Amino acid sequence: MPRSSCAVYGTAITGVILIVTGVALLVAGVFQNIINKRLKGEITLTEGSKVFGTWKNPPPPVFMEFFFYNVTNPKEFMEGKKPRVNTMGPYTYREYRPKANVTFVEDGKKVSALTPKTFVFVPELSAGDPSKDNVTTVNIPAVAVMNKLKDSGFWVKSGMSMFMGSLGTTMFFTHTVNELLWGFEDPLLSRLHKIKPEVDEKFGLMLDKNGSTDGEFVYFTGEQNYLEYGRIDTWKGQKLMSFWNTNQSNMINGTDGSAFHPFLTKEERLDVFTADLCRSIHMLFEKEVKVKGILAYRYTPPRAVLASGKNNPENEGFCLDPANCLDDGVLNVAVCRKGAPVIVSFPHFYLGDKKYADAIDGLSPVHEHHQTYLDLNPTTGVPVRAAKRAQINILLDRSYFKLHKLLTIAFIAANFPFILVALGVILLLISILLYIRSCQKKVIQFDSFFFLLLCLSQTTAKSETAYSPVCAKADDPGEKNGTYVGLSPVEKS
Repeated sequence: MPRSSCAVYGTAITGVILIVTGVALLVAGVFQNIINKRLKGEITLTEGSKVFGTWKNPPPPVFMEFFFYNVTNPKEFMEGKKPRVNTMGPYTYREYRPKANVTFVEDGKKVSALTPKTFVFVPELSAGDPSKDNVTTVNIPAVAVMNKLKDSGFWVKSGMSMFMGSLGTTMFFTHTVNELLWGFEDPLLSRLHKIKPEVDEKFGLMLDKNGSTDGEFVYFTGEQNYLEYGRIDTWKGQKLMSFWNTNQSNMINGTDGSAFHPFLTKEERLDVFTADLCRSIHMLFEKEVKVKGILAYRYTPPRAVLASGKNNPENEGFCLDPANCLDDGVLNVAVCRKGAPVIVSFPHFYLGDKKYADAIDGLSPVHEHHQTYLDLNPTTGVPVRAAKRAQINILLDRSYFKLHKLLTIAFIAANFPFILVALGVILLLISILLYIRSCQKKVIQFDSFFFLLLCLSQTTAKSETAYSPVCAKADDPGEKNGTYVGLSPVEKS
């Protein structure tokens, strides 16, 4: 056989063997199983693993953007008109969140850690200066105080309203972005702090948050089961919360959003616990995306997450007052905000009942701008991009307008001494006028009496002298003018 023919046959046989071997390996999944096994061993929260270092100190920059709704017509709103707002921001802060106090427990099956968060302002990514830009918004401390007294009697509310009025407390206040975020000393809270030391004299949406943690978390390492990688076992020492009405609502499910198990599928539901909401939410696959050339699955919270209990029975436990349950798209978190009437939603009430956005001029929910999402690489479960978006609202309801009326009462009460003085002056003037009028009547009566005496004396004199009388009879019209003239000097006296 020619040498060339041998080469042809040899090459063909080798090709067939490689094809068969490749197909066999592909069908058997040998290499895929090896890769999967290697990944499962590397993606664990254990010392020396590929992901442990980045879990302890996340390298990708995290930015927190704050936007504020500035109320432009507070006076008109108090008169019953629709509130009108304009959006201010973003005010951007670089967020650093390295893990601290990392400790392995239960023979390395779990790991505990704290996550202190530090915020540093980034002016080049911000729309203004937070130390100078003023925002007019609802007086949250005042509403919170009155909300505490909502079940109290009229006199208690009135007393508090007078107290608030004496401090100059109004339904709206204006403060800088820095003050609203990081805190300022509120006059009302300061006075209450002297009476009840447990009341913080400062108010701020992010008060004491810079450098603080959400409490200790204990996570599963995923070493025994890759599906448990990063899953939360306990939060603040509890496996179950006690804020809500049902065990289902109080469950601590899933991860904290910073880590997910490898080999994600489009069909699975991802559970995420967020301490800001004091509850767990879930996310579903939406679409495939690419982030800098890396394939990712986008997971987003569906409408059911913040649906009302009547539209999603799973959420019935989040309504603590069955007579006043809220509609879709909002969550009352007052129970874990020291009783402050805080309502959380997605920005512009995205995925919420249409009536909420329609009630305020200046809101317009847009899917691309207001949705929360996680872009995760399906092979490793590593987040390659994420956006957590939330809106903080204050529940006003009817108590808001009751407070306005009570503050009006408080204003009157605070000026009560002046009112008494004014009333006293008015009454004194009235009494003087009445006295003058009374004196005038007495003068007329005295003149008539004097006239009568004069007539009588003159009549008596007539019997003694034959002088003609000045007084005329009442029925003698011819003598009236002469009689009036005769008495005119007396009327002028």
